[in-house]
Amino acid sequence: MVRKDSSRNGRWSLALASGLFFLLQSLTALAQDAGTSSTSADDALARSIVEKADKVRFPSEGFQVDIVINSSRPDKDADMRKFRVLSKGNENTVVMVTEPASERGQIILMKGRDLWVFMPEVSQPVRISLAQRLTGQVANGDLARANFSGDYNPRILRSETIGNDRFHVLELNAVDRSVTYQRVVYWVNEKSSWPLKAEFYSLSNRLMKKCSYENFQTLAGRIRPTRLVMEDALRIGEKSVLEYSEMKLRDLPDKIFTKDYLKKLD
Repeated sequence: MVRKDSSRNGRWSLALASGLFFLLQSLTALAQDAGTSSTSADDALARSIVEKADKVRFPSEGFQVDIVINSSRPDKDADMRKFRVLSKGNENTVVMVTEPASERGQIILMKGRDLWVFMPEVSQPVRISLAQRLTGQVANGDLARANFSGDYNPRILRSETIGNDRFHVLELNAVDRSVTYQRVVYWVNEKSSWPLKAEFYSLSNRLMKKCSYENFQTLAGRIRPTRLVMEDALRIGEKSVLEYSEMKLRDLPDKIFTKDYLKKLD
């Protein structure tokens, strides 16, 4: 009898241990699924925030806008340049220099994340990068491509109160090395989706520039920031102020955004 009881108890102990093992496995799997679902929901929320802020800054439809950039630094005279931008669907952009007169006729074409510059004295367009400096503190990508939602993987870092408003603070990590900046910290108003400011970081995670979005006014049927102030984070006093005006929606045919068509633009 003792042997039979011992054998029975052993079987019960083994069954109980096996049951506990499978229960723990199931609980672990459920916890992992819950964590994955939570992460997916957080990622979706972060992307939605950035997409809404993108639509505040620029129309998703085809549009035209004029931009004046005034750049200054302590040891140099101020520099002023004017541009006209034609953009369609965040993936196609033409940037035309309108002033100074000596550079009129220079045109930048963006298709996706590919960029070319056409200069009247050069027969063929020249390939350039989004991160390359255009003027002052402004990179080519700052004018040609402002599609944060398409270029970065966002996540919410925290919420922050500034003045009387609450802001999402997001970290945007570049999808690859071809985009303008490798990392961006971005403040977006929780209620209005208006962008407030951004910090731009290099591949080595060094803070390069700071940007503030200012002077919200109605452009192309929606309230948008009409002034951007971009400041060098390393050299005090060096900054560029971008003023946006005359924004209007336009039906832009695809042929405009081709290298062969650049010489026809004026």
